[in-house]
Amino acid sequence: FKDHNVRFAHVVEARIAAIKAFTPLTHDEAVIDAHRLQVEILLEQLRLTIQALKRLDEEIVAIAEQLPDYELFSPLSGAGKVIAPRLLAAFGEDRDRYPCAAHLQRHSGIAPITKRSGRTTWVHWRWQCPKFLRQTFIEYAAQTINKSAWAGAYYRQQRAKGASHHAAVRALAYKWIRVLYRCWQDRTPYDESKYLEALRRRGSPLLKQLAEAA
Repeated sequence: FKDHNVRFAHVVEARIAAIKAFTPLTHDEAVIDAHRLQVEILLEQLRLTIQALKRLDEEIVAIAEQLPDYELFSPLSGAGKVIAPRLLAAFGEDRDRYPCAAHLQRHSGIAPITKRSGRTTWVHWRWQCPKFLRQTFIEYAAQTINKSAWAGAYYRQQRAKGASHHAAVRALAYKWIRVLYRCWQDRTPYDESKYLEALRRRGSPLLKQLAEAA
């Protein structure tokens, strides 16, 4: 149990008690042996898959570090060696690919769709989009909640308005795309202090959130 990060004594005791109380589905050795063999084979395949994924991750990091735009994403708090290459791939090298940040927001599926019919208006998220691309921005945004002052304040602001955790993270991802798009276009690494200063000049309500949190 400890090897699998189960360390609470009451949880361990409860699981051991449940195991002891189990009733076998069958005592038929033919059925048991066949399924035991199947599990052993699946375990071998799983170990091989894990090794392959590790090799792929190492290769991705090695290649990403050679690309000139990697320095735009590698210093980002919360990106690390896993998400930084994904952000690099999300933006790419062609600065003409996305005419504006809104284009990438829509293409990635982060920007919701607004539909109107008569006096009725409803908003829903995009079903047709590159799912892994959307997940990249969502995962990065979630990592910044506790690492970026304004990101944490914005997340709490959305939650206070009644947004669910996932909706608040998607809204934060929407904001991050705009910020990172400008850094990408200007080939300038993100600077938290400069962004906070920009918020101050615009009189952003996020500054009040930051002040209250402090």
